[in-house]
Amino acid sequence: MTGPIAVEPGGTLGVLGGGQLGRMFVHAAQRLGYRCSVLDPDADSPAGRVAESHIRADYLDDAGLTRLADETTAITTEFENVPAQALRRLASRRPVAPAGDAVAICQDRALEKAHFAACGVPCAPYHVIDSEAALAAAPDALLPGILKTSRLGYDGKGQRGVRDRAALVQAWRDLRSVPCVLEQRLALACEISVVLARAVDGRQVHFAPLQNTHREGILALTQWPAPDVAPSLQAQAVDAAMAIAASMRYVGVLCVEFFVLADGRLCVNEMAPRPHNSGHCTIDASDCSQFELQVRTLAGLPLATPRAHSAAAMLNLLGDLWLVADSSVREPPWREVLALPGVHLHLYGKRAARGGRKMGHLTVTAATPEQALQTTREAARRLALAWPLAVTA
Repeated sequence: MTGPIAVEPGGTLGVLGGGQLGRMFVHAAQRLGYRCSVLDPDADSPAGRVAESHIRADYLDDAGLTRLADETTAITTEFENVPAQALRRLASRRPVAPAGDAVAICQDRALEKAHFAACGVPCAPYHVIDSEAALAAAPDALLPGILKTSRLGYDGKGQRGVRDRAALVQAWRDLRSVPCVLEQRLALACEISVVLARAVDGRQVHFAPLQNTHREGILALTQWPAPDVAPSLQAQAVDAAMAIAASMRYVGVLCVEFFVLADGRLCVNEMAPRPHNSGHCTIDASDCSQFELQVRTLAGLPLATPRAHSAAAMLNLLGDLWLVADSSVREPPWREVLALPGVHLHLYGKRAARGGRKMGHLTVTAATPEQALQTTREAARRLALAWPLAVTA
């Protein structure tokens, strides 16, 4: 997207990707009066099922991309692993936000870290491993560390913890010797994310930082506002995230994740060129959600500063919740959970439950962060979910 665009309500917006983020984008767009066209190869995709048009095609299929451009006025993506070349191809016909070049940076950890460095935002010490020579040259100072594939890693996939050089060599072999980034393992106090939106004219708005707890590489719990991070450090994270977005001339919703180190320093982890799992709190606890901001940036609508009206906590619902020991499937006790005050259930319409698969989330809103967390803890108990560790009591 290189110039101003205005798609008035009643127009049609396109989205590459049919997962739950696309589904929530479609719902936000439809509330504002837009029609939506989704391109996804899955005939039963969550977003495709609720959009006015579902184009079943591969992301690089010429006929599918042509049809998407024909049906829409502006196009976005719902996840970062859509081929950047598909976005660039569509941009020759329609405004596309975010741009393929920005998405390409987010798709490659090595490019992403180089971009952070160019912005002057500190990240964990790292070393790119893309050959046997680079493997041998990995500094001992980075061990123990985490080896991550440069591409196609999410929710803990494509990552291996490595204690020493022998473990590093074996981990790289286990990851099929694809290009990787070795990051030094740092002592963390907590993890936070900043979700922002940037318009084509450079205007930026953001949500207050969110605090995240992960289990086995997958987000388990988000608290909003972040309870354990000083306001000065939150402001530093927001400034860093906005500088990163501006340096890419980014248009759309961007999430930047940070580590808060045990010594009080801030360190950028990674970014996602789309709405983020942690930002789901904004659907129920803000007057403008991250998905509405995605619609606004794409359609060229004014960017109003979002205002939180409640404290919130979000609990991810993975497919394991539906599975029992004998491999049968059971429906969770939703009535017991929905009897709690301030509980909002979001299910994504996925047909098959699998271990580790994101099937939905619960958001709990309350007058105070303590009340939101207390109710979320009780919801987890009623669902027989293990309570995430390292959470503020």
